Amino acid sequence: MTSRFKGYTGKILDIHLSTGAIGTYTLSDRDRERFLGGRFISTKILWDLMPPGVDPLSAQNILVIMTSPLTGTGAPSSSRYDISAKSPLTGAIGHSNSGGNFGFHLKKAGWDGIVIRGQAAKPVYVEIEEQAVQIKPADGLWGLDTQAAQQALGRGGKIVIGPAGENQVKYATVVSQERSHGRTGMGAVMGSKNLKGVVARGRQKIQLQHPRRFKKAVKQWTQLLTSHPATGHIAPTYGTAAFVSALSPRHALPTKNFSRGQYEDADMISGEHLASEYLVKNFGCLSCPIRCGRVVRLDGREVKGPEFEILCLMGSNLLINDMDAIIRWNNELDLLGIDTITVGNVLGFAAELNEKGLWDNGIAFGQKDNISEILQLIAARQGVGRDLAEGVRFLSQKYGGAEFAAHAKGLEISGYEPRTSVGHGLGYATSNRGACHLDGGYMVYLEVSGPMTMDPFHYRSKPAWVIFDQNLLAAISAGGNCLFTSWTFIPKIAYKLPQHKHLAALVSKIVTYSWPLIDAVLNLPPALMKFHLPFLPYSKVIKLATGMDMDFGKFAQAGARGYTLERLFNLREGIGKEQDTLSKRFTDVPLLKNNRNSRVPLKKMLPKYYALRGWDQNGIPTQRTLKKLGLGFVDLDRL
Repeated sequence: MTSRFKGYTGKILDIHLSTGAIGTYTLSDRDRERFLGGRFISTKILWDLMPPGVDPLSAQNILVIMTSPLTGTGAPSSSRYDISAKSPLTGAIGHSNSGGNFGFHLKKAGWDGIVIRGQAAKPVYVEIEEQAVQIKPADGLWGLDTQAAQQALGRGGKIVIGPAGENQVKYATVVSQERSHGRTGMGAVMGSKNLKGVVARGRQKIQLQHPRRFKKAVKQWTQLLTSHPATGHIAPTYGTAAFVSALSPRHALPTKNFSRGQYEDADMISGEHLASEYLVKNFGCLSCPIRCGRVVRLDGREVKGPEFEILCLMGSNLLINDMDAIIRWNNELDLLGIDTITVGNVLGFAAELNEKGLWDNGIAFGQKDNISEILQLIAARQGVGRDLAEGVRFLSQKYGGAEFAAHAKGLEISGYEPRTSVGHGLGYATSNRGACHLDGGYMVYLEVSGPMTMDPFHYRSKPAWVIFDQNLLAAISAGGNCLFTSWTFIPKIAYKLPQHKHLAALVSKIVTYSWPLIDAVLNLPPALMKFHLPFLPYSKVIKLATGMDMDFGKFAQAGARGYTLERLFNLREGIGKEQDTLSKRFTDVPLLKNNRNSRVPLKKMLPKYYALRGWDQNGIPTQRTLKKLGLGFVDLDRL
């Protein structure tokens, strides 16, 4: 079935690895309008096809690879695509977004996405070309690292797993070029299906509804990004590593398994240090003008440099200040196919268990000599790696320490201490895939690390802001753009505020106490927001690309709709209000001795969060909310 909308190819592959059957999956244009693409369409497919209670590592789990309407159109930072399934790490909805070039090549081959069912009897890979799709033996690929596997697959866009995925490490990644689908263990799902990789090749041109107007809008958007301080200077100059020096002075940098928020050696693992001593050049994803990627030298080779998350979670979180070691581990993890965020948490938690005498595992804070060996053991599921491969929640259940286990819903916390950013903490607790900074709404940027910040401890103001950001970022992802493009939400002039102390304090007060306005915006019907925002031009560009009747109101509602469907998926799996929480370290223990508010007051924030989302007191969307969001196909009685 083709689509009346441009931007899409109108076709989705349907592959059954158990039988070898290859066909097409039918998706209605109504679903394209409601869910746009990426993680939202993936979740809708999983909702329709997969019953609750499926073992995530069984043949019954379904893997969905999905592009978005802007993928491959040339819009800024639009090479994004999504991989979704039921997560083996959490048991909740699992989705992972990446900026590798596979999504672009998949659409060039004539397909918007792939639904992968069943389980191959032996290792295989899938080859997709315009005229043919084949399931091929992968005997010669199995056991290769992610770089060697991609090289072996030849030209085109590729996704592959490494040894960790083959051995079903619960947080194994999927890799395309130098970019990883981290979080939630999609690499383990591929490994459970004996699927080593997918390669796509083609030359089809992506059609646009209004090509000239689209090209003009893209040019203006690119100029906005390249002239903005965040996307035109900070990110290209320092990459995401810039956050190290921004967070540590504000006690928001994870240190010693999140027991502290400030690291005395932060400058040794900072973006500034990386840029001055190690950077060879920048790189960027396809069609991205920001170019935040780092290229550094390792053993005489040029390799991808570390992002912020590994710098803090395998740096300050382990009390290790050795940039050379972190660069090496970053490369090793990419080759093995292991998520850097989860493994940093796993090692930090294991070190604290060891320190407290709960588990003699050979892992200690400040000890770096055995880390590379431990990473190999995790990927192979051997020795101490057998337990480490299961994640923090498993370790806390087996060895104790649940009160200081840094996770939500089984997904480990990313590199931001939530006790000095309580809205960010609420985002961690309510994020559908677990403790994710991006799915959680990335409130830390408005509370701590951005140029214009609100009171990070003022809990009353946070529920509305969290929902607004969660919906917006989710819609951006579903549309096909990198979330870093949203940094233009904060006007350029705000970056001069830190130079004016009193004015900055006044602006902080205004932003903090503007929450009633954000409450009102959340309750506005889309019909009253029939406009496009010049500093967030997503709705305009999607309309020009696809021909959809799209405006900011409908775009924001798409975010709320998709986010709520993900919530419903989790509820159907038995994951609800009880899992919207964090460990006692974050909710009960103040981070700062002189500030009893430096903890995450979830009990005070969750009721309002639920109410503003149109969910009942148990965190279940009401029938009225389902009707408003166009989710009438959901039967609440069957959750």
